[in-house]
Amino acid sequence: MNSTLAGVLQVGALIAALALVHRPLGDHMARTYSSTRHLRVERWIYRAIGANPAAEQRWPAYLRGVLAFSAVSVLFLYLLQRLQNRLPLSLGFRPVSPDQAFNTAASFVTNTNWQSYSGETTMGNLVQTGGLAVQNFVSAAVGMAVAVALVRGFAHTRTGELGNFWTDLVRGVVRILLPVATLAAIALVAAGAVQNFASPQEITTVSGATQHLPGGAVASQEAIKELGTNGGGFFNANSAHPYENPDALTNLFEIFLLLVIPFSLPRTFGRLVGSARQGYAIVAAMGVIWLGAVIAVTVLESAHPGSAAQAAGGAMEGKETRFGVRASSLFAVSTTMTSTGAVDASQSSFSALGGGVLLLGMMLGEVAPGGVGSGLYGMLIIAVIAVFIAGLMVGRTPEYLGKKIRPREMKLAACYILITPALVLAFTGTALALATPQLSILNSGPHGFSEILYAYTSAANNNGSAFAGLNADTQWFNTTLGLTMLLGRFLPMVFVLALAGSLAGQRPVPASAGTLKTQKPLFSGLLVGAVLIVAGLTFFPALALGPLAEGLS
Repeated sequence: MNSTLAGVLQVGALIAALALVHRPLGDHMARTYSSTRHLRVERWIYRAIGANPAAEQRWPAYLRGVLAFSAVSVLFLYLLQRLQNRLPLSLGFRPVSPDQAFNTAASFVTNTNWQSYSGETTMGNLVQTGGLAVQNFVSAAVGMAVAVALVRGFAHTRTGELGNFWTDLVRGVVRILLPVATLAAIALVAAGAVQNFASPQEITTVSGATQHLPGGAVASQEAIKELGTNGGGFFNANSAHPYENPDALTNLFEIFLLLVIPFSLPRTFGRLVGSARQGYAIVAAMGVIWLGAVIAVTVLESAHPGSAAQAAGGAMEGKETRFGVRASSLFAVSTTMTSTGAVDASQSSFSALGGGVLLLGMMLGEVAPGGVGSGLYGMLIIAVIAVFIAGLMVGRTPEYLGKKIRPREMKLAACYILITPALVLAFTGTALALATPQLSILNSGPHGFSEILYAYTSAANNNGSAFAGLNADTQWFNTTLGLTMLLGRFLPMVFVLALAGSLAGQRPVPASAGTLKTQKPLFSGLLVGAVLIVAGLTFFPALALGPLAEGLS
């Protein structure tokens, strides 16, 4: 009973903290992206990169900016890893192998942060801070920029212009991510997280053996990895490592960090389209799905059958005793419902049905609340689908925020919905059909299938968490997962920006008696139903072969 009460209090405190910052942070982000004033440091950056911050861009130009910046980032990060032995602060580590360097570059640039390596024995301090941590900032800012571009598509009329990618990118980093991440890093250092550039310390263990304890700029990377819904850990144990996540209080604080921007962006959306209630409808749908998943996983892990689990008060295998079942379940749901991928427990050790809920959280498209930026534009795509369904039921042309949802808009929304399942199921099927990838599966039967399915679902949705029973550090998985991350990140952005351009070019339609009230609770319920139905129809057969088959066996 005490542990149950503690779990309820944790969730309650988290919801209260998110509600407290929802309005001020959301309003700050709305002002950031709508301001006509440029800070001095921003003007310096524009001059350095040769960008004109006053130039408005249509969707093809905006997309070219996204793709060009991301391509250069992949190349830079790849070369940084391959040449790390010739660079300062390498700690004596060798160059990263070509396939792993490609996988890691694709991973961090796409905001996935999938890691098939042990960070403390592979990456030097320069790569960690000058490469990976930098991408934690800019990849998150890219996602926020694309989300804001889609919001402008709803807000603008008869222009086709979506703002300026370079302005949105720089402002997202300078005005939002850097200040909040700095405060978060200071808080983590104060709570005991490590922050230094020292070489590994050699200590003598109780048994008399020698062990090397690495340090590094851990707290600063931990702060932005959660805030930007990135997820890449400085250490192999990720947020289960006490240097990254010292105690139960920092654990709750890190959950807050990974949820705070995605849950505040609907407020930004409401402000930019001129109706705060529209934002409340979106965040309500996100919150209902997230809270339902938290309850489901907590119950499944707490009531896991077996004498050992019951004696321990739940399924404690693979979970930190510092956190317990309830805090680990809260962290796991929050990280899979966003595109974070950070973990404070072994996802593979969750019960079959509990792990299935985590897998489903990613399959929903990570829209509850989703990644930084990607969660909002994903939910807005679902909103377009929802109003189309409502239009079919009443026999009128669907509208959303004064814009008609015509065949062109529906085709773009449908392409967005289909691309991720196509990547997941095609690569999963291919991996299972070939002999070499199957050698990486350490568990037979449904759980082994779930490991493969989880890996490609995580990569395509740019999550980054994994079922640890899969040996993904092979040429096959490093290459195919890297390709899945790139395609899963940038193909949807093509459809999002094309949709934004199409909407921005429309003339607004006046509201009438037959217009669907999209700011009402009924629409929030329709959104929840659309999310669950789309994912359920797409992924239910795969879930039945994996976690459902294992859980019911």
